[in-house]
Amino acid sequence: VQLQASGGGLVQAGGSLRLSCAASGRTFSPYTMGWFRQAPGKEREFVAAIRWSGSNTYYADSVKGRFTISRDNAKNTVSLQMSSLKPEDTAVYYCAADLQRDDYSRSRNYDYWGQGTLVTVSS
Repeated sequence: VQLQASGGGLVQAGGSLRLSCAASGRTFSPYTMGWFRQAPGKEREFVAAIRWSGSNTYYADSVKGRFTISRDNAKNTVSLQMSSLKPEDTAVYYCAADLQRDDYSRSRNYDYWGQGTLVTVSS
C-alpha cells in the first residue's frame, strides 16, 4: 500500500486549503485513516481521523470546528479541508492508514504513511 498526500502550500492566516491522500496498491481496507502533522522542532501530533466504514470522525481540540476530514471509499482517498488557518497550523501534514482497531490518536498504531505535504500559514 502506498499513500500519496497532496494539496499543501502557502496560505495567509484565515485562508483555506484542502489536503488529499490517495491510496494505491493491494486491496485497501483500513480500519481508520488519519492525518497527523509535525511542526519544526516538535513531535508529530494527531490532527483528525475517520473510520473507513461508518461515519465516525475524530479531531484534535486545536482543529475542531476548523478542519473537516472526509473519505471516498470508491476512490480510496481521504481529504482534510482546512479553514480559518492559523500560523500555528504550519507543519508537514501526513496521512496514515491503520489496519487494526487501535487508538486513532496514536501515530505508532498506524501501519502505512504518506510522504507528507507542507502547509505554511503566514500571519
